Parts: sequence; structure tokens; C-alpha cells
Amino acid sequence: MKYIFRITAFVVIALAAENTFAQTLTKEQAALERTKTDSLTKVNYQQTLQSLGIKLPVLPPQADDPARPKNSVPRANGSGYTDAKGMSLTRSPWGAWVNYDEDKANDYTLPDPLVLKNGKPVNNAQIWWKQRRPEIISDYETSVFGRVPKNTPKVKFEVTDVDKTTDGSTIKKTIVGHIDNSGYPATQPVIKMTLFLPANALGPVPLMVIASSNSSGNAQTIKLLNNTGWAIAYFDTNALQTDNGAGLSNGIIGLVNKGKLRGPEDWGVLRAWSWGMSRALDYFETDKTINPKQIGIEGHSRWGKTALLAGAMDQRWAIVFASCSGSGGASLEKRNFGENLDLIAAENEYHWMAPNFIKYGGNWKAFPVDAHDMMALVAPRPLFVTGGTQDIWADPVGEFKACVAATPVYTLLGKTGITAGEFPAPDVSLINGELAFRNHEGGHTDSMDWPVFIDFAKKYFK
Repeated sequence: MKYIFRITAFVVIALAAENTFAQTLTKEQAALERTKTDSLTKVNYQQTLQSLGIKLPVLPPQADDPARPKNSVPRANGSGYTDAKGMSLTRSPWGAWVNYDEDKANDYTLPDPLVLKNGKPVNNAQIWWKQRRPEIISDYETSVFGRVPKNTPKVKFEVTDVDKTTDGSTIKKTIVGHIDNSGYPATQPVIKMTLFLPANALGPVPLMVIASSNSSGNAQTIKLLNNTGWAIAYFDTNALQTDNGAGLSNGIIGLVNKGKLRGPEDWGVLRAWSWGMSRALDYFETDKTINPKQIGIEGHSRWGKTALLAGAMDQRWAIVFASCSGSGGASLEKRNFGENLDLIAAENEYHWMAPNFIKYGGNWKAFPVDAHDMMALVAPRPLFVTGGTQDIWADPVGEFKACVAATPVYTLLGKTGITAGEFPAPDVSLINGELAFRNHEGGHTDSMDWPVFIDFAKKYFK
């Protein structure tokens, strides 16, 4: 018996050692992959700058930079600075440091969404739809997110799996959109989604499509929406287009571009994701279990930017929920607070946008549009914008100000925007109009806002 125990113990120790080695190897492989991705991203960014004729300024070392905030504290690991509260004090390639001081944040002038480029006022809905709205869309396609290519490939959808949860309350469908890559077989993007339907539904139900980094979903959110009688679908954006500059020669962007460097107005990753979600909408409009007139879109953080963009560019989305979306999403670009335009135009995030966007690095005042314009493109459809009290990087105050600035367009189109004159207290929900806002008590999350969104959306999903 003693020897059996010793042999068993030896086997357990050997298996544990093997698992540890495998985990170490996986970590090393992941680190190597990250290094490779970072290297390829750096090359692509430099090539993009060169193609645009942009030369970044030569900046002093951060330690010697006279522009460095006075309250800055070196990080313990030596990688940059924070303020006394531990908030990141990042410096952009154009020398602008992240600001968290409200007194320094509001030196800006917003473009008026209700004034045409020729200076004439937009005083009725017809002028908005036929003249001003197309002007704003053109600015976004030319200077911000890029244009969807005319030669985008066809997508053929199939349901690859249907299953029920163990308690029988939810039907789970795995859906794959096969993208024709015959024009450039070197890359194989796909659309991957998982649909969760309430099993007891008696007819077509409302649906919320969620932009995410995978298609497995969040069990709590799935249960919440299914119990409400709605379906929920998770869209895996990374299967369509990876979230880095190294992947611009692959994915749907690489497929259409045949692996070549993007031109100034070519689409970025956020535009590619929103295009893919519109193709998902194409599919869901044909699904007999879904009410085609009650399909909404949601995203959090960078996917909040995606949801807002998708809702702005495709009017079929019945409702939009943009959670903690920050710069490039619902917060004002010209407002200098938290995440800013410079950082989006820098090496880590430029791939989200068209190359032309980088031209506004260090030149915010020339930026032709702002977040309120994108919200105006969603009008008159319902839009729910959220932030968090501990998520000041995403600038919830700037998101609220953008909602206020978009309100005149909602009013022009016969709807109600933000009527509150001041930034609301935490957890106070401004959901009486079609344009809604909430700043939850807490950090960078959408989980706290889903119950409020459901109350908001029930006015439209009946």
C-alpha cells in the first residue's frame, strides 16, 4: 500500500510539473506573440505616418519635460507617471499630457450640428436629412472612421449548432457568417455570433446585439435579457478584424485591401466592426424568432465606440446603448480631459480610425466633428449613454456635455433629448427622452446599467 501511494504521489507531482511547464510555455509563447504584434504595429504606424507626410515632434525625456503635470508621480516600475491618486498621466506623441483638471478642460468650441457648411441654419427636418446629415457623415468617412469599401465581399450565414441550457429556459444558437475571401485567400475573416433566445417565447422577440471580444457572452446579462423576454446575441469582433495595427493586413480590412497599406480615407477597425455588425443585422432580420423592427446594439468601452458608430451609420438599428465609450465614442474630442484625441491617433489605437484621423494629432481645433455629431446621426432613434464615477479616463462629464450638445437635433426631429441643466448625481438616470444618460456609481463596466437600459428600452420594445 505504501508503494502504491508513493507511485501515485509521483504521478501527481509529475503531472503538476508538466502542467506548470505547459503554462510557462504558453506564457512565453504569448509574450513572443505580443512582441511580434507590437513590432509589426510599430512598422505599420511609421509607414502610415510617412504616407501622410506626418513627422512627429522631437520631445524631451518625460522626466525633463517642462509640460509634465506638477502633481505627477513616477510609477514604482519606472514606466511613466501617475497623479497622486494613481491615475495615468500619459504623454501623447505630440507632447500633450493627460489632464484631469476641469479648470483646464473646457477651452473648446464645438461645431454646430444645425448649421450647414455654407453657414446657413438647419431649421427643419428636410434640410437635416437631405443636406446637413450627409455633410456630417462625409466628415466622419473622410477624416475619422474611414469609408466602407465598395467591393466588400458577400457573407453567407449558417447556424452551426442549436442547444438548450440545462434548465431548458434558453435556446442557444451558434451562427457563423462565411465571408467570401476568393479575392485574397491569404486572410480568412469570419463573423462569429452566439444567439440566446428565451425558450418560452410565443412569437418574434426584441433582440440586443452585443459587440464583444468573444461570442460566449455574460451569463448574468443573458439571464437578465432572456427573463425580460428578449433575445441577446454576442458578436465576436476579433474574428472579423483583430484589434491592433499589426492585423491591418489581415481580417476584413486586409481581405478587401489585399494586404496593402491603407489609403488616407480607408476604413479603420471600428468601421470594419460596425460593418460586420450590419451584416449580422442583415441575418437577424431574416430570423423568424426575432422582431426585425426591434433590434438594438450595445457595446462597452471600445465596443461602446463601435455601437455608437454602427448606430450612427446604419439607421436600421432600433436603439443604441453606448457604455463608457470615451474618446472616439460618446465623450467630446475637443475637450481636454482623460482619454483624448492625441492618444487615439497614437501607435496603440490609431488602427481604430482612418489614417486621416492622425492628422488631427496636436491639432484638435481643426477636427471637423465631435461626439455630439455622432449622437445626432443616431437621432431620432433612442440612444442610451453611460459612464462611471470611477471611470474618469472615459470622461463621463464630456459624455454628458455631448448629449446636451446633441439635444437640439433630437428636438428638431420632434423628440426629447437631455433636459437637465447640470451633470446628474451618481445613479440618477435621465431616461425620460429619446436621448438618455446615466453615470453609475462605480468603475469601467456596463453591468450596473443594464437594468436601467431595460426600463428605458421598454418604451420602444413592446
